[in-house]
Order: sequence, then structure tokens, then C-alpha cells
Amino acid sequence: MHVRRPATLASLAAELGVSRTTVSNAYNRPDQLSPELRRRVLETARRLGYPGPDPVARSLRTRKAGAVGLLLTENLSYAFRDPAALGFLEGLALACEGAGQGLHLVPINPEREDVAAVHRAGVDGFVVYSVPDDDPHLAAVLSRPVPTVVADQPIVEGVDRVGIDDRAAITALAQRLTTLGHRRVGVICMRLARDRNDGFASVERQQAAHFHVQRARLSGVADALGAAGVEWARVPVVERFDHSTASGESAAAQLLDSDPQLTALVCTSDILALGAMNEARRRGLRVPQDLSITGFDGIPEAERHGLTTVRQPVLEKGRAAGKLLLASVDPTRPREVTLDTEILSGATAAPPRTAEERWFGP
Repeated sequence: MHVRRPATLASLAAELGVSRTTVSNAYNRPDQLSPELRRRVLETARRLGYPGPDPVARSLRTRKAGAVGLLLTENLSYAFRDPAALGFLEGLALACEGAGQGLHLVPINPEREDVAAVHRAGVDGFVVYSVPDDDPHLAAVLSRPVPTVVADQPIVEGVDRVGIDDRAAITALAQRLTTLGHRRVGVICMRLARDRNDGFASVERQQAAHFHVQRARLSGVADALGAAGVEWARVPVVERFDHSTASGESAAAQLLDSDPQLTALVCTSDILALGAMNEARRRGLRVPQDLSITGFDGIPEAERHGLTTVRQPVLEKGRAAGKLLLASVDPTRPREVTLDTEILSGATAAPPRTAEERWFGP
């Protein structure tokens, strides 16, 4: 029985009576051919069973993968579950689309140190999204001879970065609470290091935090409270490893159980703040009459709930990171892009109730 051999680029070119470059251009550089010629090439390819150029061979030849790698410090599902991460991902995707590049997600398990996914990734450059400064996956990325841009954290000498001024943003927000009269304040923060700690975070742990965004936000709250005469060492800070509303709920419960007289909770993310609001309602506490709560990020759900928070431009951050990576510039001159934030006043912050009001009611 005669078995027909699959068509190749050379046999397709011979069938059409054109050069192999012409066939290649029909797939890779269609602007180089007339619409009629390209259509004839593709129709003949379908008839003969030609599958198109081998992308692996092409990448070996050009030394270009045609894709940007996004290193996530979480499991893959986190990118599609967390609103801030999803907004960043959309912005990065828009930048890649504009440059005709693909996007390759490189998720990592925060509790494992397997860097094989980084070394296997066929990408022309990396965007590193918010990882701790001691993460081995970051070291693996920086060991590869491709350009890298860091989004948010960490700050790496000689590496481009896109972010916001976290400390200044949350300082301004916390100052609103002190201006309202709050002095008995508790804080809920995201993880400070790669080791799991679901409990109170000492000042020493805060200062040694490997996630510098969280360190900066805690420092900003400390600045605002310190200016109002509140000693930071007396402010309870509860840390949660997992970033979820359930974590916000349990952290708020831990704080309120330890000090029922707290008048405000400052959360370093909206997700944690929304969880804290759930716990307040469960306890019969009215927000903000009985308890003020603030967040950080400005995600859509927070705005729908009227949360007092800081809005950061997550989509524009992703787009800026992509553009920075894909721009052709002098690699010896690292760049830093700092985006603006704004405070959303919301409806979850009000003056604290007096002792009499707490005892006798409104």
C-alpha cells in the first residue's frame, strides 16, 4: 500500500512554483505577500496536508520564542481569582497583544522551591509579579540571559521595575483615621515571608519582612499613628499567609477577641478588608459606626461595598510592565515607573464612638 508522505515546506513551494521564502512569509510575514498569493499558498497547504512551519525549529533558528513569561508567586488559579492580579494580567496581556507577543504564565507554589518551570519556560523575557526578595524562583529568572521587569516587589539593583509608592499611599489613608480621632487601631496584613505565620506579627518580623510591599505598608501605618502619638509597638498586627476573605474574617476575629475596644482595622488589601467587614457583621458591629475598616487596592468589589481604600491602577501597572520589557532601550540604564494612586473615601470610616456610646449605645 502506498503511504503518502506529508507535505513539507519545500514540496509545497515546488507544487506552487514559488520560493520557500514565499511559503514561509505566508505564515510569518503575511504583509510581504499579496492577499491573493497568500490565500493560494494556504489553500494548497490545506489540500496537501502541510501543517505550517515548525515553531520549535523557528525559535531555534531565530533564538526568539515570541512570548513574555509572567512569574507568579502563587498557584496558577490565583491569577484568575484575585481581582488585583487579574487586572494586572489583563494589562500585561494588552501590552503583549500590541507587540504581537504571546504570554506564558509561570506559576510557582509559594511553599516549594522547585525552579524547573523557570528554566523550562521558552520566553524572550520575564515580568516578575510581586515575589519576596529571597525567592529562589527570582534568582532562577535573573540567572537567565533575558530582560526582566519586576512589578511591585522586590527592588533589585540593575533591574527595571514598575510599582507605586505604597508607604506614602497608606500613610495618607491612615492619617484620615487619626484625623477622625482613632487611636485604638488594629492591622491585618498579607504574608510577610515565605514561612507560614497565621497569627500576630512582632515588630521584628515586620522589619525583617521579605515582601517589601507589606513592609512599606506597615511602615506607612506606623508613620501615621506615630504622628498622632500612638506607639507602634502597642499596635496589634495580625498576619495571614493565604490571601482570601476567609483570612480577613479570621484575622479580624483574632484582633477583636484580643482587644474588643479597637475602633478601627487597617487592612493591607481590599480582600482582607472585605473579610473583616464580614466578621464585623457577624458580631453585630456596624461599620463604620462601631468599627471603621480600610483596605488597599481599589478592586471593583470593594468599591461596590463602599470600602474606604487606596485605588492603585493595576491594569495600567501590567501594561506598563509589558511595555517596559518589550521596549528597545539601553539595558545598562535600569528604569523605574512609579504610578499614581488615589484615596477612595468610601463609607467605612467614621469617628470612633465614645466610651459612653459604646456602653449605652447610640
